[in-house]
Amino acid sequence: MHEHRKPPARRGSAVWAVVITSVAGFITALDNLIVTTALPSIRKDLGGGLEDLEWTVSAYTLTFAVLLMFGASLGDRFGRRRLFATGLAIFTAASAAAALAPGMGELIAARAAQGVGAAIVTPLTLTLLAAAVPAERRGVAFGVWGAASGIAVATGPLIGGTLTEHLSWQWIFWVNVPLGLALIPLALLQLGESHGPHPSLDLVGTVLVSLGLFGIVYALVRGNADGWTSTPVLGGFFAGTALLIGFVLHELRARHPMLPMRLFRHRSFSAINAASLLMFLGMFGAIFLLSQYLQTVGGYSPMEAGVRMLPWTAMPMIAGPLAGALSDRIGGAPVVTVGMALNAVGLGLWALAVEPQVSYTALLPALIVCGTGMGMFFAPSANLVMSTVRPEEQGIASGANNAIREVGGAIGVASLAAVFSAQGGYGSASLFVDGLRPALWVGAGAVALAAAVALLMSRDRTADGPAAGLAAGDAPAGAPVAT
Repeated sequence: MHEHRKPPARRGSAVWAVVITSVAGFITALDNLIVTTALPSIRKDLGGGLEDLEWTVSAYTLTFAVLLMFGASLGDRFGRRRLFATGLAIFTAASAAAALAPGMGELIAARAAQGVGAAIVTPLTLTLLAAAVPAERRGVAFGVWGAASGIAVATGPLIGGTLTEHLSWQWIFWVNVPLGLALIPLALLQLGESHGPHPSLDLVGTVLVSLGLFGIVYALVRGNADGWTSTPVLGGFFAGTALLIGFVLHELRARHPMLPMRLFRHRSFSAINAASLLMFLGMFGAIFLLSQYLQTVGGYSPMEAGVRMLPWTAMPMIAGPLAGALSDRIGGAPVVTVGMALNAVGLGLWALAVEPQVSYTALLPALIVCGTGMGMFFAPSANLVMSTVRPEEQGIASGANNAIREVGGAIGVASLAAVFSAQGGYGSASLFVDGLRPALWVGAGAVALAAAVALLMSRDRTADGPAAGLAAGDAPAGAPVAT
């Protein structure tokens, strides 16, 4: 392809790529959870019922999940740097609109628009990063990127609570604006442009997968509120599943498919995506409940609860870059396997430690183990995804993996909340713990299963090393991209 004839990327441009993509990944990942601790203040200012508050969270998650692969396809078609800057512009403008929203309807619409921008930006961060960094150094680069995204997920409630307590809830959105305005010109000046292999968009495939994922995620988000056997929820599951089956059948026959099904013939590609779904299922569901545990049972304010999550938050900063460097030496699969096993152990320690009255020090081992495991997961898993496909298909692979992660997070929040509701509730501290403990064991089991899937992947030697992976007979994917 023409993009392989460009001159090699300079060292400076590689450093800029790490900085730009890591900050962009941070602010888009941050908005997954930053709004949760601000919901009471938003309701006080803007009014609305419980369903309105739920949609301020789910409007972002839904649009983010269903449009991720379309965002990657747009980047392949119109230029990855150009669409990256466009996505940042949409995300920044939508953040300002959310901060200025006069009512709940406007806030929900702005949150959905934020999700559109994030869906364009997120898959392109990895593609642009892989294009700018030499293959032998990508593990470290992905480690920095992964640490930034991991910190954003873990600190969302802390940052949201701090801004809400000391300024106002509007600042959870205003904080994105200066960062976005700074990143847009930097991206246009410092990043190289590249395109995917096919100029045409797979519109039919995009519609099928977007509506299919929307139906399933919508059903999961609304299951507890509407009832799992209600018509809208069952309709979402059945229609979403049918549309996704239609998507797979279409992609098998399409001349230029958005997501070539042959990628899943590569064991490592299939395994890392299955493991990512299970990992996010356990992790997101646990974070959703544990942040409430610290406030509801522990009696901490939103900011105080966030501060006490710092051992979990800080560990990815240390473990992420180290895990990326280690994956360059021994391969990503063993590092990912150990990381997910540590997450399962950490959630199990949480389940054993939670009580209506428990000291914070008793919870510290679980926090540290979970944080270490999460840091070991993010960077090597990203490298494994990118190393099992051809260079020009990395945008497609990144979009698919991120969409699968988001869907896993939605499943985790819905399923662990369902277990919690069935076994406990908010009536008292002991009732909350009665629901939390089995929910944590379910989360630990999901992450342990993810580790088992990754363990199978470690037997596939094409998953190891910077020059890993032949996707169904393709050229080595460790070759430089867009250089």
